[in-house]
Amino acid sequence: MGDSGKSSLQVEPSDEQATRFKMPVDSEQKATEFWLFSFAAPHMQAFHLSWFSFFCCFVSTFAAPPLLPLIRDNLNLTTTDIGNAGIASVSGAVFARLAMGTACDLVGPRLASASLILLTTPAVYCTSVINSASSYLLVRFFTGFSLASFVSTQFWMSSMFSPPKVGVANGIAGGWGNLGGGATQLIMPLVYELIHHIGGTRFTAWRIAFFIPGLMQTLSAIAVLALGQDLPNGNYRKLEKAGDKHKDSFGKVFYHAVTNYRAWILALTYGYCFGVELTIDNIVAEYFYDKFNVNLRTAGMIAASFGLANIVSRPGGGFLSDWISTGYGMRGRLWSLWVVQSIGGVLCIVLGLMHNLSAAIAVMLLFSFFVQAACGFTFGVVPFVSRRSLGLVSGMTGGGGNVGAVITQLIFFTGSRYSKETGITLMGVMILCCTLPISLIYFPQWGGMFCGPRADATAEDYYAAEWSDEEREKGYHSPSVKFAENSLREGGRRRRPSPTVPVEATPTHV
Repeated sequence: MGDSGKSSLQVEPSDEQATRFKMPVDSEQKATEFWLFSFAAPHMQAFHLSWFSFFCCFVSTFAAPPLLPLIRDNLNLTTTDIGNAGIASVSGAVFARLAMGTACDLVGPRLASASLILLTTPAVYCTSVINSASSYLLVRFFTGFSLASFVSTQFWMSSMFSPPKVGVANGIAGGWGNLGGGATQLIMPLVYELIHHIGGTRFTAWRIAFFIPGLMQTLSAIAVLALGQDLPNGNYRKLEKAGDKHKDSFGKVFYHAVTNYRAWILALTYGYCFGVELTIDNIVAEYFYDKFNVNLRTAGMIAASFGLANIVSRPGGGFLSDWISTGYGMRGRLWSLWVVQSIGGVLCIVLGLMHNLSAAIAVMLLFSFFVQAACGFTFGVVPFVSRRSLGLVSGMTGGGGNVGAVITQLIFFTGSRYSKETGITLMGVMILCCTLPISLIYFPQWGGMFCGPRADATAEDYYAAEWSDEEREKGYHSPSVKFAENSLREGGRRRRPSPTVPVEATPTHV
C-alpha cells in the first residue's frame, strides 16, 4: 500500500497493454521511459505537439517587445503605456489558465489546447493594424491568453508519462515551449529586417512581421487537433461514451483543487520563478537598449539568451527533480526546489547592481538558469498534489506565475517610481521571501522539508480521499490508486517496502 511502509502490489501492465505501444508503459499505460527524439504515438507524439504549440504561443505573446523601440516611436507610446501593455500581456492568462486547467480535467488537453490557441490567433494578426496605445494594450492582452496553453502542456505530460518520468517530461515540454520567449527576440528583428530590406518602410515592416507568429500559432493548433490524443488509450469523449472513463463534475474538481493548500503555496512560489521569467521577457531588451546604449539587434540577442537558456535550464530542473527523488523522494524534490529558487533570488539582486555590460550579461545568464530550473522543479511536484483535480491545480500554479508577473511589473516596472535596475534588485528580494513557504508543504505519506511521513499514512489513502464512498464503490478512484502504486519512490529509498509475492499469482514488484 504505497510508500508508507505498508505493503501493496504495484500493478504491472498486461501483455496486451504492453504490446499496444512502442514505448514501455506502466499499469496506467503511461510511458516509463522518455525517448526525446522519438515521435512514437501517442506518448512522444503528444510531447512534441504540446511543446511546439506552447512555443508558438510564447512567440506570439512576446513578439512585440523586440520591436518595441519601433512600435513606441510609431504609436507615440509613453513609459506608462508600455508598462501597462506588459502587464496586460500576462494578466489575461491568469484566468485563462484556471479555465484551461478545468477544461483539461473535463474535456481533455487536446481539445482544450487547440480551442484556446485558435481563439487567440486573431489578436496576433490584428497587431498589424493597431494605431494607438489602447489598441496596442488590447492586442497584447488577448494574445497573452494563449499562454494558458502551458497548463494543457503540463497536464498532457502528466497524463502520458509515469511518476518517475513526469518531472523530466514536464520540464522539457515547458522549457522548450518557453524557448519561444527567447526565440522571438531573434525571430522578430530578423523578420522585420528582411521585410524592410525587401522594400517595406520601417513602420510598415514591423506590422507585416506579425503575420509570422500568427501563422505559426494557427498551424500548431491544427496539428494538435489532427494528430493529438488525450490519454494513452484514447480521447476523453470516446472513453466516456464507452464507459472506460468517469465523466467528472466541475464542482468536485474545483472543490478538491481550492481546498488543497499545497496548490496555493506552489502558485505563490511559481509566481516568483515563472512570473519573474515573464517579467524579464517584457523588460530585458529595452533595459539593455537604454542602459548600455546597445543597438536593437544586440539588445535582442542579449534578451534572447535569457529565454533560450530554457533549452537546458527548465528541462534540467525537471530531470534533477526526478533524479533526486530516486534517493530522497518527495522531500528531496521540495528541498531542491527551495535551494534552486533561492539562489535565483540572490542572482536577481546581483543583476540589478551591475554597471558593466559584460558582467551584467554573465549574471543574467546564471540567473536565467536558476530561475528557469526552479520552474522545472515546481512541476516536478505539481503532479503529486492531486489526481482528481490535476488540471486545475496545474492551472492554479500556472496562473500564479502570471499573477506574480503582473504584481511585479505593476510595482516595479510601471511608471517612473523605480529605475529598471532598482526594480530588478527588489524583485530578487521578493523571490527570496516568496520561496520560504515551500517549507510548509507536507504530504502525510511522504513528509515535507523538515518533517518525515506519518507512520499510518499511505499514498492510496491520500488520493482516495478525493472520492466519496459511493464513488469508490463504483471504482471511479481506480486511476488514482494506480498512480499511487506507481509513485513508490516518492517515499525515498528508506521508505520503500520490500518486494512481496502474492498468493496464487506470479511474482510482482511493489
